[in-house]
Amino acid sequence: MVRESLKPLSESDANMRLLIIEDDRESADYLVKAFREVGHVADLASDGEEGLALADSGDYDVLVVDRMLPKRDGLSVIGTLREKGNRTPALILSALGQVDDRIKGLRAGGDDYLPKPYAFAELLARVEVLSRRHGGPAEETSYRVGDLELDRLSHRVTRGGEELTLQPREFRLLEYLMKHAGQVVTRTMLLENVWDYHFDPQTNVIDVHISRLRAKIDKGFDRPLLHTIRGAGYMIRDGIR
Repeated sequence: MVRESLKPLSESDANMRLLIIEDDRESADYLVKAFREVGHVADLASDGEEGLALADSGDYDVLVVDRMLPKRDGLSVIGTLREKGNRTPALILSALGQVDDRIKGLRAGGDDYLPKPYAFAELLARVEVLSRRHGGPAEETSYRVGDLELDRLSHRVTRGGEELTLQPREFRLLEYLMKHAGQVVTRTMLLENVWDYHFDPQTNVIDVHISRLRAKIDKGFDRPLLHTIRGAGYMIRDGIR
């Protein structure tokens, strides 16, 4: 899983509260930063006993649990929670990816099982699905930033009441930026979520599309909405000069 360093958010819109139970420090730090970057609250436990205590006492939307943990393994953590009546959805991460391993994880009380290595985009999508099934927030059908509006159902984009014509990729790019309005969106996030690339193609495809999109949504208007954050990525936000 190749990904650039993530930048902290400003004014993030926290949709879910997650508990990451992972003993590998590098993986744990990556996951916490990545989830926070897309607007979620992420707590961390570095062993099974700590994870069990936090999960048992905290109000979490989803648990992301590594299978192999010190002090108490991930399956034991989930099984104990289920015995106590805790039904918080749990996604198991493991290097053990055979069918029998997955079945064992699900029968222990896990709600999903994702073998390593994985793309963060897939992990995020699975966590969001678990949250929705558990009564999490529904997906927005429209977004608004200042006088810019995007309707996901009709694929209609307007600014100041004027309809804008976007190509399918431009619409998807704008949709992702508006979904994370006020947040820094990195190039890697765009490659994974807009182009479905899980590697850097070493091209200027993002720059070209950002330039085209900016010309359509900002040109001719007094206030720019799409901004380049040097060294970090891009942000769509009302009120930045």
